[in-house]
Amino acid sequence: MPSAFYAFPMTHSLRALLTDLVDYAGLFPPAKLDMAAAVEAYNRCRMSEQEWMLGRFVVPASRLEEFSNAAGPILPGTLGTSGYREHAGTSEPWRLSVLLDAPDVPTLNAGLDMIDAFNERHSSEDHGQAIADVAEIKISEASQIDMVLDELPEELFPFFEFPTGMDCRGFVAALAGERAAAKIRTGGVTPNAFPTPGEVIDFLAACADAGVPFKATAGLHHPVRGVYRLTYDKNPPTCTMYGFVNLFMAAVLVKVKGRDKAAERLLTEEDPAAFSFMNNVARWGSFGFEAAQIAMVRERFALSFGSCSFDEPVEDLAKLRWM
Repeated sequence: MPSAFYAFPMTHSLRALLTDLVDYAGLFPPAKLDMAAAVEAYNRCRMSEQEWMLGRFVVPASRLEEFSNAAGPILPGTLGTSGYREHAGTSEPWRLSVLLDAPDVPTLNAGLDMIDAFNERHSSEDHGQAIADVAEIKISEASQIDMVLDELPEELFPFFEFPTGMDCRGFVAALAGERAAAKIRTGGVTPNAFPTPGEVIDFLAACADAGVPFKATAGLHHPVRGVYRLTYDKNPPTCTMYGFVNLFMAAVLVKVKGRDKAAERLLTEEDPAAFSFMNNVARWGSFGFEAAQIAMVRERFALSFGSCSFDEPVEDLAKLRWM
């Protein structure tokens, strides 16, 4: 195994790539945990040594009250003299990303009312502190973007998910110059849920050219592209799945160097030995990116990905001896 895998302590370049990377979506397939189990799992992640990789808890607006009931006792804040909340991870409020339905204004506003009520309740330490400050909205037409933005409060940052398998440039153009971001679905529980490598690179290039940040979701449990199980069933189907290291390194390449023809090769790289993470530089093949470049791209462009598992990404990184 190449010596580059023995990156101890954590290198600056890998830390820059992975910080706040994983939004926890344990409520969704293939994990599809109940609320209590998902809240417990997220809390456990917050108390782990890898907490710095963890982003927001993803929840539908319709389940915010259920979240409050399940998470209230362990959210940061004061609760008498028992100290029950004192051991519930860090003292920072939990951050939530809320899925909103937006086929029309009344439906959208109903979801926004749920978020307002949630944020008001959990602004108090007595109820446990949490904040829903991100929204994820699936749309079918670019014209819906303006409708949604007109209704959203300034304190709620939106991600717009577009239909797969079609030219995304019109959707991305509608987001250019707005305080908003794009979202790409990179997999699912069936093979046909995965976009082609060309479609993924088209999305990254369109977003980079327009100055639009993005997040990804689904099919990214593993660092490096390969054949993996699609579900947690006893005899699950398998499929070639994208790696989150591939995707976010490809995003760095596209953002820093433009749409280089190597981006698709990077996205489809299946050999972990092709990647190395030194203290101040991450490399793939002949390409090298400074930790500061990676941090800039992660902060302003390639923001996060949603995963129903936090343990799998961490365990795979450990198996590769990258952390």
